[in-house]
Amino acid sequence: MNTPDNLRYTKDHEWVALDGNIATVGITDFAQGELGDIVYVEVETLDETLEAEAVFGTVEAVKTVSDLFMPVSGTIVEVNEALLDAPEAVNEDPYGAGWMIKVEVSDTSAVESLLDAAGYNALVA
Repeated sequence: MNTPDNLRYTKDHEWVALDGNIATVGITDFAQGELGDIVYVEVETLDETLEAEAVFGTVEAVKTVSDLFMPVSGTIVEVNEALLDAPEAVNEDPYGAGWMIKVEVSDTSAVESLLDAAGYNALVA
């Protein structure tokens, strides 16, 4: 399982990369592995301001549909449109091409309260 040290993680298996006040969000390598082949990603919350732990979309795999949860509060400013045509990018490159949303974070210190790689690895072990 790949868990990059430079990211933060949630108990709901989302990862966060913060650049200034913009957070890129996706699901972890562990999550995509548990879901199996991802066939559809739906995010209809562009330009919406959501609180941490609110549902921002869903990911559909062959076996199941799972909600996607906001790791921190903020406004969704971008959605990875490439996933509409190639949802399998989440399986192939969850920390790169498989990112899902970009969020303008209301309080960047909230990212620091998320799990680090070691904490996330302990959670899923």
